[in-house]
Order: sequence, then C-alpha cells, then structure tokens
Amino acid sequence: QVQLVESGGGLVQVGGSLRLSCVFSGSSFRLFTMGWYRQAPGKQRELVATITSGGSTNYADSMKGRFIISRDNAKNTVYLQMNSLKPEDTAVYLCNGRVTLFENERNYWGQGTQVTVSS
Repeated sequence: QVQLVESGGGLVQVGGSLRLSCVFSGSSFRLFTMGWYRQAPGKQRELVATITSGGSTNYADSMKGRFIISRDNAKNTVYLQMNSLKPEDTAVYLCNGRVTLFENERNYWGQGTQVTVSS
C-alpha cells in the first residue's frame, strides 16, 4: 500500500520561504513521477510541480522561478522549496505519486500540509 506523508507546512510572512517534504513508502519510489499540488479554500486543486523518475521537472507558470521540486531516491522523499512566498500561495499542499503499470495509470495522494502566507 503506497503511503505519502507530507511535512514542512506552516505560517510564514510574505517573501519568506518554506521547504515541504513528502516521504513515500509501500512501493518502488523510483518508478513514480512525483508531484506537488495545492488547493485553496473554494478553489480547484492545481498543479504546482512534478518531477519524473529521471529528474525532469515541470512547473505551473506562476511557480516558475520561485519554487523548486527535487527528489532523493535514496530517501524515498520528494521536496518542494518555496521562495518569495505570496499570500496567494496560501493553500493545502498535497503530495502526489503517479505510476503507469500495464497501461493503467494510478495516482496516490498524501493528506496534505497547510501553508499560510501572512501579509
């Protein structure tokens, strides 16, 4: 059973930084594309960034240049470094693991970690 456990959220002032972590267990981490998504109150869940097993990254336009996604395959962990935070970055940040096996795509989600940016 795949499990994803996020940590690192909290309250930060405008312009500050936070580093989120997501620890993966229950399967072979190296097979998964990992990602971070976020959901603010009353809004749809949106992509923040993804990273493939080979290390290729993809970012939502509003996060480019401010957020950095990375992974440590030895620690089964994916990170999200968030810099220059803005009030509109306030949301629950969710870790995602995606794998395609026998043409079937499976997605797994963590419980989320709250990030609040105060002005």
